[in-house]
Amino acid sequence: MSTLFDQINYEKAYRENRLNAALWVLERPETLKELLQYGFANDPDISHKANWALEFVCREKLDLLYPYLDYFFEQLPEVTHHGSVRSLSHICELLVIANYKTKDPLLVETFSESHKKTLTECSFDWMISPQKVACQARAMTCLYYLGTEKDWIHPELKSILEANLHQGSAGYQSRGKKILEKIQKARS
Repeated sequence: MSTLFDQINYEKAYRENRLNAALWVLERPETLKELLQYGFANDPDISHKANWALEFVCREKLDLLYPYLDYFFEQLPEVTHHGSVRSLSHICELLVIANYKTKDPLLVETFSESHKKTLTECSFDWMISPQKVACQARAMTCLYYLGTEKDWIHPELKSILEANLHQGSAGYQSRGKKILEKIQKARS
């Protein structure tokens, strides 16, 4: 029988390989904790592959992650590999959308102030450090939603966006403008 390690230790990062690993985990949800442990191990050979699979799993069945949110947010600030940060920022975006927009009752009960504080700190770090645009765009979305609860977040986010918008890529500018519009609407 194949193990989780065998599933995520593929040689080429083809979408099909990542998807197959995620499907394997979805069929065996009891392996999710092990997948998280690989993802947060900061192993340059396997962690980003585990996080790629985790991203696919969460896109399909985000609620599998809910029992592990404490572990997820304890480990999140320690991740530095850009491939992992990109996947984890997407998972964070999925979480804030499920919490604030679709109001998943299971998540609303589970998503604690401590989780939100860590996510706020990580998202601001991603905004001001040299991250890929996808990560920064997801951080913008996270901070927008978190700012609907914490008054100080929107002014800080607005300041960062206004300072960096003119030099950002097309993707950064597009998401940044949308977030600035949302902030303006929220203030009106």
